[in-house]
Amino acid sequence: MQVYEIRAAFGLDHLTPAERPLPEPGPRQVRVRLHALSLNYRDLMMVQGTYNPRLVRPRVPVSDGVGTVVALGAGVQRVRVGDRVAGTFFQGWVDGDLDEAKARTDLGGTRDGLLAEEAVLEEDGVIAVPDHLSDAEAATLPCAALTAWNAVVETGRVAPGGTVLVQGMGGVSTFALLFAKRAGARVVVLSSSPERLDRARALGADEGVDYRREPEWDKRVRALTGGRGVDLVVEVGGAGTLPRSLRAVRMGGTIALIGVLAGAGQVDPLPAVMRQIRLAGIFVGSRAMFERMNAAIALHRLRPVLDRVFPFSQAVAALRHLESGSHFGKIVLALGPGA
Repeated sequence: MQVYEIRAAFGLDHLTPAERPLPEPGPRQVRVRLHALSLNYRDLMMVQGTYNPRLVRPRVPVSDGVGTVVALGAGVQRVRVGDRVAGTFFQGWVDGDLDEAKARTDLGGTRDGLLAEEAVLEEDGVIAVPDHLSDAEAATLPCAALTAWNAVVETGRVAPGGTVLVQGMGGVSTFALLFAKRAGARVVVLSSSPERLDRARALGADEGVDYRREPEWDKRVRALTGGRGVDLVVEVGGAGTLPRSLRAVRMGGTIALIGVLAGAGQVDPLPAVMRQIRLAGIFVGSRAMFERMNAAIALHRLRPVLDRVFPFSQAVAALRHLESGSHFGKIVLALGPGA
C-alpha cells in the first residue's frame, strides 16, 4: 500500500511517498481502508518539524480520516467488517481525564498516522460517523470538530443567550461557530478578511470584527457586548492574541486555549487572576466526547464546511494550501470516488 513518510529531513519538499506492506491487525485491532482524510495545522507543523523536532522517524503523518473496516484482529467486538468509521485522535483516550499514557496514543505523532491507503487502529480507537455525512465531511470530525465541541460544549458550557468570540475561520473556528449557534449563543467572529466575515455571517455569525481595520479588537468586542465581554473566547492564536482575549472576555468567563497560530510571546497572567478568568487548555477530546458530538451532529443534520478536496496523490499541494492560510473550512484528501 502507498503511504507518505516524514523521513530524515523535515519540510514539505521531503514528505516522501513510499510503499509499505499491508498491515495486519493484532488482538483488539482493526484494519481500515481509508476513503478520505482531513488536514489540521498540527499535521503541517509535524511535517515541518516545528511541532516535535525530536519526532521518531520515519513517521506517517495526519491524524484524521474515515474509511471502512476491512479486517478484524482477535477479540474485536465493537465493530464489524463493512462498518464506516473514523479513527480517534488519541487511540487510548476512551473517557475520563487525559493522562500521560493516553496522551502517548496520538495518531500522526507518537504513532503512525493516516496518510496512507490503509491503517491499523485500536478497536477502542474507532467510532461510527453520522450517516448523513459524506466521507469527506466525516473525515473532518476527529480533531477539528471534536476540539471545537470540547471548547464550546464540554468545557465552555455555552448556554442559550451566551456570547462566544471565535478567532478566524479555519477548521476549529468554523466548527466552533456552528456548535455555538446550535447551542443558542450569540457569536462574534474575528477575521482580517471582509469576505470571510461575510461568509461567517452566512453560517450564522451575529457580528464580525476586522482586526486589521480595528487592531484593538478587544475594545470592539466589549462594545458589542455592552461593555461586559464575551462568555467564551475560542483562542486559536496563542500568546500573540491572548492578551487581547483576556480583555475581551467577561469577568469570570472562559478562554479555551487551542492553537498557536499567532506565534509566541509573553503574557501577563495578572488579568486572569484579578478577573477570575478561567484559562482551559483544549487538546482534542475523548471518544466519549466524540460520541456525544456525533449525536448532536446527527440530530441537527449539521454539515462541516469544506474548503477544497484534493486527491491523495496531491497531499503535498494540499498541505501547501493549508500553509497559505487562504482556506475557509477544512481541507480534505480523497482516496476514492465516494469521498
